[in-house]
Amino acid sequence: MKFRMSLKSFIKDKVLTIILLLFGIVTIEIFLLAYPFGNFIKLYIPIVIIGLYVIGLAIEYFTKRNFYRNLSNTIYELDEKYLITEIVKSPDFTEGKILKNLLEQIDKSMVENVNKYKYMRRRL
Repeated sequence: MKFRMSLKSFIKDKVLTIILLLFGIVTIEIFLLAYPFGNFIKLYIPIVIIGLYVIGLAIEYFTKRNFYRNLSNTIYELDEKYLITEIVKSPDFTEGKILKNLLEQIDKSMVENVNKYKYMRRRL
């Protein structure tokens, strides 16, 4: 079964940070009401904050989506799934590095377990 990272599920995971960002923007705007700034400044600040946040989310989404899509496609196409750690490229983001490291540890454990039984049979 192939898993695809959808934009909807990615945004769903980011709901808390989006709410916090919007709360921060509303707070900033409330404080700006007390000062005689022009409407341009009052619009410019939230637009820049939201724009930069959206760009950051887009970069994060496409980076993760490409990594997980590659991982999913590679696993789907492999006959010997345990070789995934040898084939998949190391990701550029921490979450992916942790996942790859865990997969490598699982792979190492499997190899050690197979070797244990392999050499145990030879003794008998």
